[in-house]
Amino acid sequence: MEISDAYIQSFIPKRDELLIEMEQFAAENYIPIMQLSAIENLLQLLRIQQPKSILEVGSAIGYSAIRMAQAVPNVDIVTIERDEARIEYAKAFIGRSDVKENITLIEGDALEVDIASKYPSFDAVFIDAAKGQYQKFFDQYSPLVKQGGILYIDNMYMHGLSDLDMKDVPKRKRTMIRNLHQFAEWIIQNEQYQSTFFPVGDGLLICIKR
Repeated sequence: MEISDAYIQSFIPKRDELLIEMEQFAAENYIPIMQLSAIENLLQLLRIQQPKSILEVGSAIGYSAIRMAQAVPNVDIVTIERDEARIEYAKAFIGRSDVKENITLIEGDALEVDIASKYPSFDAVFIDAAKGQYQKFFDQYSPLVKQGGILYIDNMYMHGLSDLDMKDVPKRKRTMIRNLHQFAEWIIQNEQYQSTFFPVGDGLLICIKR
């Protein structure tokens, strides 16, 4: 039996005015942010983990960074974004938030910026960027995760595309979905991590570093 959307929504706490404004802005401007059901699960997992430091790959407009900083007291968040327009939106929204002192925005391509020289380790990494590059992001940033730390990876379901036969996936999406499948198979078999898929939102993968 499927759970109704209304029932799921009943468990989502009210957000402050800034977050609601950001959600509306993202919807109106077709900027992807985490679905509410997924981010509430992510935030609860972070409350349990209580990381002191989080690296986010893919800031967009700063929505997830703000929500993570609000959920975990005194956490330090480093978030990376390459899109110039989104960087400006993120700066503005983060600057208006009550957690701006907890968030550092790094401008640039996550596969090119030098994070390790200034931030050698993190308790958690949240990957929510170019889906076809997840293996590269993981290879680059998993070494920075402390033993016992966790990588949280969003959009593994890719709006249902990951569950289709490849012939039914639009041609322009096939390489991305193929890369996502290969990454999922690789991480599940990787004995250095204990990985679990959470079927919430657009699919959340949790990888605990052994």
